[in-house]
Amino acid sequence: MSSSKMGSNNNTLVKLKNAGYQQNSKWLVKGVSLEVEKGKIVTLIGPNGSGKSTTAKIALGIYKKIEGEVEKYTNKVGYVPQKVSIDWTLPLRVNDFMVLTENLKDDAIDQALSLTGVVHLKNKNLGNLSGGEFQRVLLARAISKKPDLLVLDEPVQGVDFTGEIALYELIKKISEELNCGILLISHDLHTVMSATDHVVCLNGHVCCSGSPSDVAKNNEYKALFGEQASQTLSIYEHKHDHVHSHEGEIKKN
Repeated sequence: MSSSKMGSNNNTLVKLKNAGYQQNSKWLVKGVSLEVEKGKIVTLIGPNGSGKSTTAKIALGIYKKIEGEVEKYTNKVGYVPQKVSIDWTLPLRVNDFMVLTENLKDDAIDQALSLTGVVHLKNKNLGNLSGGEFQRVLLARAISKKPDLLVLDEPVQGVDFTGEIALYELIKKISEELNCGILLISHDLHTVMSATDHVVCLNGHVCCSGSPSDVAKNNEYKALFGEQASQTLSIYEHKHDHVHSHEGEIKKN
């Protein structure tokens, strides 16, 4: 059962109520309830095969025959999928990639690339970008029409640790500047949890949810990721005395 309601419901953008999806008589995820609001970041964490991407696709409306309900309050949605199929042998510039499936004006392209810090790469070939640069272009493409809801499935793939931190800080900045809600999927528990408002830990169902610090103390979280995972979270909840360049280089303020 699925439902879609348009209109305003305070700041709620999408709400899942006991949502689940099965394929070939096997439940990929079941009993998921969550809510994404404007200006808030909700992060889905969990081991491989725990239903994170499935939950995101339920929220996006990609899966229709679901259990439970989905209530959507916006059609303005941006999406960065986990895998993007690109023929890297094609001479495709960043500017061309931005308009492959969207009719965008130059100023909208420039604004999106500027916000993600890669406007200087506008005429560069996609195949010549670093992992971090490509992820920033994907983010720019997703925010080019200024969505209310942004769904990001593993948005720091192919990026080193310092680059991951820089990208998560950028995602927080996007949330603040566009006042959009973000549903974020990640394996990188510590760095992403310190930047998020609400965490949902999945393992085929919701194991636990709440603030990052509450989830880190939860016994089911510790059982999935180990005692060390909860102890090291505090390392990343420090007040930054530095900034990160686009490639992740640390610079003192």
